[in-house]
Amino acid sequence: MNRKTGAVVLIFLFAAMVFISGCVKNEKAEAPVNKESPEAGKGDENMNIQNIKVFSSAFAANSSIPGKYTCDGQNINPPLEFEGIPEEAESLVLIVDDPDASPKIFTHWIVWNIEPVAKIEEDSIPGVEGLNDFMKIGYGGPCPPAGTHRYFFRVYALDKNLDLKAGAGRKNLENEMIGHIIAEGELMGKFRKK
Repeated sequence: MNRKTGAVVLIFLFAAMVFISGCVKNEKAEAPVNKESPEAGKGDENMNIQNIKVFSSAFAANSSIPGKYTCDGQNINPPLEFEGIPEEAESLVLIVDDPDASPKIFTHWIVWNIEPVAKIEEDSIPGVEGLNDFMKIGYGGPCPPAGTHRYFFRVYALDKNLDLKAGAGRKNLENEMIGHIIAEGELMGKFRKK
């Protein structure tokens, strides 16, 4: 290969590199940002979750849940009240569980598509109910085998209603909630079986 041919080859290679580099840069610059991607804004999302105050006229936070609302009594849900539900909330989700159960957290009640109201009445069905860990649809009150257990009544305000059929399990519910929680709160009560 003589010098002239070598110089032409080098110029051609250099031009090809510049051309390819320009194409890659333009492709990146013109690629649209998909704002509906599940990853978009994921990092900022948890920062904006507001707080809901949850309380009950039946028991105070960190105190004993009356037997009426447990397997020792009528086994009906206690009344719950909420403060701080955002105006933009489309629905509420309620999850009641016992983290002291073994070998895993025991789910007592899951309800979704609850109207964003300030109160859930005693012995009511405020929304669509799912399957609890008693393998029943609806509320199953505290019923620890031994010792004192803690029971969390967690409420979540969502920016949408969920397209989930009655009887769905907790995992399905939690998956549907991802990316739609705008506020949350909890009330904890305790119970020891007689």
